[in-house]
Amino acid sequence: MAQRNRREIVSGLRSRIAEAIRADGPMPVSLYMLMCLHDPQHGYYATRPAFNQDFTTAPETSQVFGELIGLWAAHEWLAMGRPSPCHLIELGPGRGVMMSDALRAGASVPGFSEAVRVSLIEASPALRKEQSARLFQREVHHADDLDAMPSGPSIILANEFLDCLPIRQFVRSGVGWRERQVGLDKSGNLVFGLGTPVSLPDNVTPTGDEVEAAPALETLAAAIARRLLAHPGRALIVDYGPTDHAPADTLRAYRSGQQLSPLADPGASDLTADVDFARLVRLCKAQGLGIHGPVPQSDFLLRLGALQRADTLSRANPERAQETRAAVNRLVEPGEMGARFQVLAITSPDAKTPPAF
Repeated sequence: MAQRNRREIVSGLRSRIAEAIRADGPMPVSLYMLMCLHDPQHGYYATRPAFNQDFTTAPETSQVFGELIGLWAAHEWLAMGRPSPCHLIELGPGRGVMMSDALRAGASVPGFSEAVRVSLIEASPALRKEQSARLFQREVHHADDLDAMPSGPSIILANEFLDCLPIRQFVRSGVGWRERQVGLDKSGNLVFGLGTPVSLPDNVTPTGDEVEAAPALETLAAAIARRLLAHPGRALIVDYGPTDHAPADTLRAYRSGQQLSPLADPGASDLTADVDFARLVRLCKAQGLGIHGPVPQSDFLLRLGALQRADTLSRANPERAQETRAAVNRLVEPGEMGARFQVLAITSPDAKTPPAF
């Protein structure tokens, strides 16, 4: 995105945020994130300034990631009894790279390609257009949320989707818990502050004096439950965050691969926060769903044969062998993405343990 356009996005959205604060007072971090990411005119996902430059996802790192996800999905389709149709749903599919790779690999399982109906949950009009172009050989159904998808057996995929859900942040002080807010200083600059004492949301378990909670996590868990309790189904969640406690103060912003203040470039940088896997597990268990994992991404991919697939690709394209192996190593090495990212499978109650768990 041109520098001038970036300045216009930042200036336009910052002005509107400032106007809202002057009119209604400081806003919670969740509302600030929502405006920065999803504002129709200036939000990050509406303008999408530099996908795969501000951050790099696993599917964009190596085709092996999406291929293994596709084979996992095809295996689970077999375990579900080969339902046709079966809705293959991806939450936040980016440029459609993972779905493209997954469909190509899944085609090796007889009947899978013919049975699945591709559905994508995507808020960005620009990305919807790119996804349709990349998946031009398939009929693609777009929707705004999971409940808008057709009913029936389904396999739900979500890679780096939950980390973009707006979060509320709470800080414990002498008078109890107070919610972190975004306000204005005397010069009109955006600053963080604390509101009046409040109660923590349900199912949030802090381990210190700061804690985060994504309100939409409960909504998503309920939507997944409605599908997987009514029809056979699976949901595969890949994201980053702790597995045994709630996150605390993890809100970050990225632009062109560099981390910056979340208040620096509203609308022109990606905002992200760690996922509370422990809370997601509690919410899904309360609905009666099957829970498998979470396990580190390295374990999941290695058990599915990531290194073997890298060797096959390297032999087929020896001139790119080093690049291929380096990309897969980034996915599985503990010092790269292997330990930071976690994989969670959520299933219908009667499902057997899926592969790699």
